[in-house]
Amino acid sequence: MIRRSYAKVNIFLKISGKRGNYHEIVSRFVKVPSLYDLITFEEGVFETFSLVGNFGCETKKNTIYKAYEKLKENFPKIEEYFKKNCVIVNKKIPEFAGLGGGSSNAATFMLMVNEACNLELSKDELAQIGVQIGADVPFFIYEYNSANVTGIGEIVEKFEEEILDFDIITPNIKCNTAEIFTRFRDKFYKEIKKDEKEKLLNLKSKQIMKMYNIFEANDLFEPAADLYVKLNDFNKNNYFFSGSGSSFFKVKYE
Repeated sequence: MIRRSYAKVNIFLKISGKRGNYHEIVSRFVKVPSLYDLITFEEGVFETFSLVGNFGCETKKNTIYKAYEKLKENFPKIEEYFKKNCVIVNKKIPEFAGLGGGSSNAATFMLMVNEACNLELSKDELAQIGVQIGADVPFFIYEYNSANVTGIGEIVEKFEEEILDFDIITPNIKCNTAEIFTRFRDKFYKEIKKDEKEKLLNLKSKQIMKMYNIFEANDLFEPAADLYVKLNDFNKNNYFFSGSGSSFFKVKYE
């Protein structure tokens, strides 16, 4: 079994409030059709869960491993399946880049396990498990090309628009999401107004990218650039900032 695990960009990302230690967001997530990792389940004999790939963290901190542990809690037969299969990930999506690679990997893995082990879980049920692994995981579970994402990431609503592809620049800067949110809360905190929220959620992505600039579209760019000053060197005309960075993007062919 082999599947593509796609990257995403945030056309806009605004903060609407706080929920305990979390920030509630208003965002448009769009799949990047030309950038993806490949995840393969390959047969063999294994004593423990085997995960192969060029990752920037140890196995037990990997989102795929976390997804495996979560699914195994309710479905013990998964452990037996992965004594006969290993997981191989061919990484193409840069890590620590705001492109959702880890969340996408977890979601794609969960979809594959659901099929391979006949768990018969709905996407809603998978998303409820996925949000416990990472706030972006539900978006990738639903496999939408474009979606409005609110709450802490658990509310995903399909958005109908043309399929877009993107030119992406990823500086060699590993942005720490938690640190950027802390800087935002301490120095740049603001909340989107209700009328602006409704406006953004209803505009098409290409319209947003014509009407807004990088600072207006993403509340996290300013704290990220304040924390990682070299990001300012990559801020070019018509480029936008994805998530908490470090990737910049624009629509291809424009």
